[in-house]
Amino acid sequence: MIDLHREARHIRELILKSLAEAGSGHTGGSLDLVDVFTVLYFDHMRHDPARPKWEGRDKLILSIGHTAPVLYATLAAAGYFPEEEMMTLRKLGSRLQGHPSYAFQLPGLESCSGSLGQGLGVALGMALSAKMDGMPNRVFCVMGDGEQQEGSVWESAMAAAHYKADNLCAIIDRNRLQIDGGTEQVMGIDPLKDKWVAFGWNAIEIDGHDFSQIKTALKRADETSGKPTVIIADTIMGKGVPSIENNNQWHGKVPSKEQLELFLKDL
Repeated sequence: MIDLHREARHIRELILKSLAEAGSGHTGGSLDLVDVFTVLYFDHMRHDPARPKWEGRDKLILSIGHTAPVLYATLAAAGYFPEEEMMTLRKLGSRLQGHPSYAFQLPGLESCSGSLGQGLGVALGMALSAKMDGMPNRVFCVMGDGEQQEGSVWESAMAAAHYKADNLCAIIDRNRLQIDGGTEQVMGIDPLKDKWVAFGWNAIEIDGHDFSQIKTALKRADETSGKPTVIIADTIMGKGVPSIENNNQWHGKVPSKEQLELFLKDL
């Protein structure tokens, strides 16, 4: 039995160490997505680190590309590449670019991402392709809540419902913060669940740090037929390090070497 709490702590350690070594990057959002990624890769998704191109694998698209450290750290912890490589994050020539780059052929990476609002369309294309080929693959797309202010998200949402892409599951990191402040101050997106329901989706709200709720929601998504599912995960930016939690200044800030030691103790 995999200890999800232990894996999540380890992933948070990798994130903090790699960001401190890089000297730049995005700490807050990377930390708050750890629990969702831990359940996906260690409990739910069909994937095989020894066969990263296995045709029957589930796929994950990280639409919020600036939170790449959580994807990289999870892939490393799952065995897709050596954990030591995390210390090359954002360095020249590294496979671990500041935003995911498919050109570097990192095992487990399914697409490039960076410009917000594009990931759901990419994920929808993959989901419809799998359906046309009669494949069992499920496709997961992780988005930010600030990203819900992008019109392209809603175009893709409308298309996914129209084509009954029930093998597609979107997950929204609802930490209520973006680089310029609170989402409801920058451009309000509530009532978020009602909007997705109106667009024809099966919408589920959960505590994004509760492993049981995450697992239950993903199971419900698997069992939903005829429509795609969106999981709105209420999270805390910077989760795991109390001194930076819910502080949007840590959206694009990294710990110093001195802060790193304190943050690792907080974990």
